[in-house]
Amino acid sequence: MNYIKMIRNKVGSDPIILNFAGICVVNEKGQILLQKRGDCNQWGFPGGAMEIGESLAECAKREVLEETGLHVEIDYLIGVYSNYFTTYSNGDQAQTVLHFFKGSPVKGSLNVDGVETVELAFVDPEHAPPLFNQQHMDCLADYRSNEKGRVR
Repeated sequence: MNYIKMIRNKVGSDPIILNFAGICVVNEKGQILLQKRGDCNQWGFPGGAMEIGESLAECAKREVLEETGLHVEIDYLIGVYSNYFTTYSNGDQAQTVLHFFKGSPVKGSLNVDGVETVELAFVDPEHAPPLFNQQHMDCLADYRSNEKGRVR
């Protein structure tokens, strides 16, 4: 089921609250995985919208697998980022709530689908490129500061 599509069919483009989950995937070298997104051609962390019937952890793991080809384990919650507002290119409006975890790859290999993901790269967290929105920039700052359980 596509939860966002179902809700949008009922409310149109009016503002709604959407729950997202993402993971800062860290490899054995201490590099973080970034995804160049197909929707905006900019860098961000892998993750996406929670569907009915799944937990935040399930959502985060599913989205990372879909967008990167990696199976990951979650190590801990970096933070919850809830005071962010987005107007999408189609006019849809949302307050986005991102539950952001630190995780590690356990199997799989990087896979770029050319649609959701146009490029993947492990980078030094101190030399990451600019990210596509303030929410992801705040996540990166909190990861760099070794935050756990941060609420913004």
